[in-house]
Amino acid sequence: MQQRTLGSSGLTVGAIGLGCMGMSFAYSASQRNEEESIRVIHRAIDLGTTLIDTADVYGPFTNEELVGRALAGRRDEVVLASKCGLVIQDGAIVAHGHPDHIRHAAEASLQRLDVEVIDLYQLHRVDPAIPVEDSWGAMAELVQAGVVRAIGMSEASTEQLAIAHAIHPVATVQSELSLWSTEQLDQVVPWCRDNDASFIAYAPLGRGFLAGALSSASQLEDNDWRTTNPRFSADAVSRNQKVVEIIRQVAARHGATPAQVALAWVLGLGEDIIPIPGTKRLPYLEENLAATDVRLTDSDLAELGQLAGQVVGTRY
Repeated sequence: MQQRTLGSSGLTVGAIGLGCMGMSFAYSASQRNEEESIRVIHRAIDLGTTLIDTADVYGPFTNEELVGRALAGRRDEVVLASKCGLVIQDGAIVAHGHPDHIRHAAEASLQRLDVEVIDLYQLHRVDPAIPVEDSWGAMAELVQAGVVRAIGMSEASTEQLAIAHAIHPVATVQSELSLWSTEQLDQVVPWCRDNDASFIAYAPLGRGFLAGALSSASQLEDNDWRTTNPRFSADAVSRNQKVVEIIRQVAARHGATPAQVALAWVLGLGEDIIPIPGTKRLPYLEENLAATDVRLTDSDLAELGQLAGQVVGTRY
């Protein structure tokens, strides 16, 4: 697989990473299978995927444990990424960026993952109640202590990134980026390029929608987080089929699948962008990773680039 570098960290990863959240959290609980998920992680590594992304809030905690079990004996083959700064309180996910919490969270993640160092540790969200410099200072201390190799931020503004970067280099910024979520291209991606940071694109398949498998909101299970998302309301799912149809048309021209086209578009935005599609199934994993072989034309890119403006529903 093609290789890409995670900003100033010097860490090198395969061009497509693996987001592990859905193996334990948020989506389709009935489809979770720990043994299958471990097989997916192993196969991903075999095929050249080296960026494995998790977080303490996924589960909570169970996803890190799963990833830790999967990486037993294979730790040196991957760049392991986790996150802190989100907690579940009274059934809601809220930001928690106090320095003491960050220190405790890192120690707990190391234990759950059963590793001595986390390659990329990310502040999952900026806590509005805590100055960015306080949270980021605690993150930087982890690097100095040798328990973390590089640090990044998720869903941060350019103003927050600038404050943090003045204290310690921001190696990566992780936010949603896909054919139907392009907001980060306006300011955040340019900031990354100006400051030697890489961009990690989560949900590059639009939480599965852009792969074309969801034709009706009724296909979602009641406990699936997407049922609360505006883009997955019954009306939005129906109206957004026009977006998937255009992706299908482009895919047909290349003998590819809609998922592969959606990922190829993200990959084509620049070598400093690393998509991390998530999956719990081996066939989908292999389909996703084959996107590195899809070469979109200028006319394809122009056609696909118009899709975000046609999407019904906000991303949150």
